[in-house]
Amino acid sequence: MQYQTAGEDVYRIETSQSLSRVRYAGTQLLRIAHEGDGLRFDAQASYVREAPDGKSSARAHFVQTLSRDGGFEDVLDEDPEFLTILNQPFAVRLDDSTLRDVRSLHAAVPFQATSPLGGATLLRGYLRPGGSGVVGGRRTTAVRFDATGTMTGTLPGHAEATIAGTLRMEGVAYYSVDAGLLLGLNVTMTIDARLRQRRPSVAVPVRIVYRRSMRAGP
Repeated sequence: MQYQTAGEDVYRIETSQSLSRVRYAGTQLLRIAHEGDGLRFDAQASYVREAPDGKSSARAHFVQTLSRDGGFEDVLDEDPEFLTILNQPFAVRLDDSTLRDVRSLHAAVPFQATSPLGGATLLRGYLRPGGSGVVGGRRTTAVRFDATGTMTGTLPGHAEATIAGTLRMEGVAYYSVDAGLLLGLNVTMTIDARLRQRRPSVAVPVRIVYRRSMRAGP
């Protein structure tokens, strides 16, 4: 299955109002195969990265397995910019019971999840019904999510700096009604924090926004 992939990272230093923006656009192919009693998901993406220093082509690869008991395990993670459908806040596939729960969702339901940015950040928030529609020629049911939590640690691609603040994650995920497969996703992660670089050791207030959008094709 092929997906269109787009994204944007915005870094703003509040004290100086300086702003840096990185954009991504490309495609990815998701292959699903039986492996023992479970399933193997393999996503490979090709995209263009447009940053202040110019454009470049890049690739990402992420492999994940789903065991018979419903547990996911990351086998390969070569996706530092979070551009594959497997490296997202929501599972690539729902079991029948969870899919029924999503389809019958009529009001806000509390949930918690671990931040996809790492650092073991625990996010708490609510799931809400997102309606239905068609993605890639297939009927879907959608779930909206909004969660927040405190964040400390480093950012992807910026190991030389540490950050401490809050993270908010919001968006909507679209699952096929027949198989519970993740066919579309819009997610925004907003970090309001203080960033401290090793040299010089000065903490500055920053706002960082990560946006990702993915849609399966027909």
